[in-house]
Amino acid sequence: MPTRIGTSERGGTFYTQGLALKTALDQIEVLESPGASVENAERLEAGTIDFGFMAANWVPRAIRGEPPFAQPIALRIVAPMNVGPLFFIVRADSDIRSIAGLAGRRVVFGPERSGMAQHARVMLDALCIAGATPVHLDFAAGAAALEADAADAQLQCPIPNQVMTELSARILIRVLPYDAGLLERVLAAVPYYRRAVMPRGAIRGLDRDLAQAGVLNLLVTHARMDERAVAAMTRAVAANAATLERLNPLFRGLDDLIREPGFPP
Repeated sequence: MPTRIGTSERGGTFYTQGLALKTALDQIEVLESPGASVENAERLEAGTIDFGFMAANWVPRAIRGEPPFAQPIALRIVAPMNVGPLFFIVRADSDIRSIAGLAGRRVVFGPERSGMAQHARVMLDALCIAGATPVHLDFAAGAAALEADAADAQLQCPIPNQVMTELSARILIRVLPYDAGLLERVLAAVPYYRRAVMPRGAIRGLDRDLAQAGVLNLLVTHARMDERAVAAMTRAVAANAATLERLNPLFRGLDDLIREPGFPP
């Protein structure tokens, strides 16, 4: 029987990483989860998937049963997947010059119950940026809204991703930088964020390295999952780290993450 892994909407970053796992490992079934992290936690509780992708910020909320979760969910971390830069983009002709300029603007947060929407709220709250109007659309629809000038900015994550590649081929865009000291404020306020760098040339129009906040993404399971199956999955991910990176550059640095304390192979 295939091992069922919950990912994200088709074409989303978790979905493409799931496809790489399917190629590298044996007997993997990749399932779409339009609600990504939150939906995967709920599906693990319901027993309709065996493993799921989640951004690290959602895991403690699920374990404690905090909103949007209706009850505690006994999750267990299986392996790290990647650190994904979180970045706001605007059209190249926008008058928004930095993240501080998002106050009072229409910003694509992501679907209302998604991890992306939570990231947007957390980041703007940490920076005391008020008055942004949330636009709740997925990656592709949000990019289309930005292109059509129906939104002023969009939160994207990570790179590379298909939506960003296609959008930057159609229109010129800019990644918003942090004003002095603001990135440090976000990293200090949010323990599951790490400093990440978007390298020059990662997308069309990015002509310099740009420091951003990054979120740790994880493969998780439910506490009732057989321990031998969980250990086998952890070992398989560790043993195939180099293969996964070749299949999907989102896995770049996976081997280093696995070797960090708390992630024994």
